[in-house]
Amino acid sequence: MKQFKFFTNFDKEESWLNDMASQGYRFTKKTLFGYEFEPGKRENTVIKMDYRIFKHQEDFEDYCALFEDSGWEHRSGTKSSGYQYFYKADEHGSEEIFSDVHSKAGRYKRLSEMWATLACVFIPILAELISTGSIDPGVLVNPKSLYYTPGLWQLNGMTFWRAFLFETPFALGRGFIWLFLVCMIVMYLYFAMKAGKQYRKSKQE
Repeated sequence: MKQFKFFTNFDKEESWLNDMASQGYRFTKKTLFGYEFEPGKRENTVIKMDYRIFKHQEDFEDYCALFEDSGWEHRSGTKSSGYQYFYKADEHGSEEIFSDVHSKAGRYKRLSEMWATLACVFIPILAELISTGSIDPGVLVNPKSLYYTPGLWQLNGMTFWRAFLFETPFALGRGFIWLFLVCMIVMYLYFAMKAGKQYRKSKQE
């Protein structure tokens, strides 16, 4: 079974995954747009999360082994996925995967840095498109300039509407595709701010 959800708060995500397990859905994998579960018996399980990216596979394997020694089984995540999910496999193991408050809060700091980095990747691309004239913000004031059909605005009736509706998708693509970049930058910065706020809050708990 697949579930499509998005979280910016690790505690809420952990709570949801554990609630799914209590309903008989065993979490098996995190995908790009959601989660995969397999039906099973109801479990009062404990799933915890971390956020880490590794340059080398060996470092990632050592990281997983460290948690396994504490009774936590790595359930989902790769060395480059960032999101790491752990399942409490040993009932006598530690109750937390973090040794202290600062370690637990650090995952939000790393997440915030990731979102901020993604935003910074798009900013120079947008600036380059504007500087080379590939993007013309002036079309927001004069959207008619995006239509290339000769004499379009002098046409009447159905002749006008056929020509207008035919060209509109192309006009939108030519003039406003760059707004996608703007939306991505704003969204990533928003997520970075939310993670940063949660980082500061977690340090005080």
